[in-house]
Amino acid sequence: MCGIAGTYRWPDGKAVADRLTDTLAHRGPDGAGRYSHPVGDGEVHLGHRRLAIIDLSGTGAQPMLSDGLVLTYNGELYNAPELRAELTAAGVRFRGTSDTEVLLEAWRRWGTDCLPRLRGMFAFGIFDERTGELVLARDQLGIKPLFLMRRGEGLVFASELKALAAVTGGSLEVDHAALVASLLYYWVPDSRCAFREAEKLPPGSWLRCRPDGRVERGRFWHLKDVAAEGRERARAGDLPDIAAVVEESTRRHLLSDVPVATFLSGGLDSSYLTALAARDRPGISAYTIGFRAEDARFEAMPDDLRYARQVAGRFGVDLHEIEIAPDVLDLLPRMTYHLDEPIGDPAAINTFLICSAAREAGVKVMLSGMGADELFAGYRKHLANLLALRYQRVPRPLRRGLSGAVDRLPVASSRRGYRSVRFAKRFLSFADLPEETAFRRSYTMYDRDELLALIDPDLAGTVDDVLTEHADVYRDNELDDFVNRMCLGDSRMFLPGLNLAYTDRSSMAASTEVRVPYVDVEVVRAAFAVPGDRKIVGRQGKAVLKEAAATVLPREIVYRPKGLFSAPLRAWMSRDLAPLVREVIHDGELVRSGFLRRDALARLAAEDAAGHRDHSKHLWHVLTLEYWYRGATSGAGHGTRPTAQ
Repeated sequence: MCGIAGTYRWPDGKAVADRLTDTLAHRGPDGAGRYSHPVGDGEVHLGHRRLAIIDLSGTGAQPMLSDGLVLTYNGELYNAPELRAELTAAGVRFRGTSDTEVLLEAWRRWGTDCLPRLRGMFAFGIFDERTGELVLARDQLGIKPLFLMRRGEGLVFASELKALAAVTGGSLEVDHAALVASLLYYWVPDSRCAFREAEKLPPGSWLRCRPDGRVERGRFWHLKDVAAEGRERARAGDLPDIAAVVEESTRRHLLSDVPVATFLSGGLDSSYLTALAARDRPGISAYTIGFRAEDARFEAMPDDLRYARQVAGRFGVDLHEIEIAPDVLDLLPRMTYHLDEPIGDPAAINTFLICSAAREAGVKVMLSGMGADELFAGYRKHLANLLALRYQRVPRPLRRGLSGAVDRLPVASSRRGYRSVRFAKRFLSFADLPEETAFRRSYTMYDRDELLALIDPDLAGTVDDVLTEHADVYRDNELDDFVNRMCLGDSRMFLPGLNLAYTDRSSMAASTEVRVPYVDVEVVRAAFAVPGDRKIVGRQGKAVLKEAAATVLPREIVYRPKGLFSAPLRAWMSRDLAPLVREVIHDGELVRSGFLRRDALARLAAEDAAGHRDHSKHLWHVLTLEYWYRGATSGAGHGTRPTAQ
């Protein structure tokens, strides 16, 4: 796991590549490398920051040069042993044991045809000295990031957007459409980028730059095709053995020359992975979080620590408990800097603090249960959208009466929050809507009218563009299974746009690699071969995964109520962050620029403070957006690390 960067026929390319690489130092503290070569009427410069995980010797250093091919690579290949054996049988001689060398030789033999054969997480740039071509590629599911910018016939790329912002000296223009999307979702979709001139290489795709200025793009893997194949498998009765697939993926994800630990929240996904990992690595370490008692009580949060301790004790896991009582006023600008784009999920703080603690203990690699909810329908929204279909059959007068009664209930008192009321208000906000609109509304921050009331009226067309994009992505399939349509929508948007993005940035900010065994091409193939009525059974989400996990875990863990990998936002908003919210409303850059409307923002804060509506997540995201916007428009460049103001 590393940081990669480079320039191709870019003015002052060497100095730019050096600064790109230096900005990524936190991603790879174990080593740095540079490479330069003439190409056409310019040059190519590749940079690398190394976090040494496999082959810790110099033979794993990058950029790696071998017989005219040069590779700068970020990621892990979990099928590297099989690829190495195949290439060795074909006569390839390897110098070391790194998967980097396996990837380089696979490219030499198969070119872009090697990409669908790779099983892992990756983003890389590979240069051919003989042809002068540079190819960039990104893994199938978008686990690893790759940002790029093109100007004329030149190109720059890097693992993080802040690196591109740094080398352009703050000249990049904010894309207001991306900010509108960020307000809607509380993250920026993978199809958009917070700066106009930059872009993200799409998952499962590659881009080739030629010395004559031509640029070619290709797609080697598409999630909707995998979902369609899964539908045909399900129709044929070819149901996968989920337990076997998850166990095999977990075993592969333990491949490492340094210690591996796990996240352990006490929930199903992390408990299952931890139990499986402990079979292969007895005494493996795990890290879990707890909150200040008063914060957890105010938020009505479940006692996840009890379950984490139970799993650790049963499987001989060395559990490390971290109490999160962060100075959020200090962490907010730091996390905004590291997240690259405005992402309003406070779980990023949890990830950063856990990874920081693990790193201090000498751990470089951690396994996360990320992705199981998206693939196996484990979120409350999945069940809620199914229940909404039944709710729509209730006579309309009864629905109106229920909605009015729930609307009058408070979501919090001065001493505690009421989760059931929050959930009921959330459910009724989308339960009457058509399928795609209801699904979007079940996890986004605002409906169309609320969003229009919050932002510059001139951006009304942009709001419609963002909503249309969601509808287009959601409907871009031929699945006849509602649950799997939701899972596909989540896996194409929610997973890469939010969960994988914050996991990568937060963990790499602590110089730690996080691996996601559920977000594996074979697990994904298996997940979409499971019919929706096997994923949600009665009121149980992730039913098929729970069946698999029940062969390993106690039923109390498997069938416990779903926990939240989040933070006590309501408590933070009512105490630590209330003055900052007032400052942003009255004198924030977003309000002064006209992007946000002060009156609408003040109304959100007033409703939240009164306990009538729960807007804590909305207000948290406004704070992250404000800090990101200050950095992006300061003129110093987003690559300059901010401090709290």
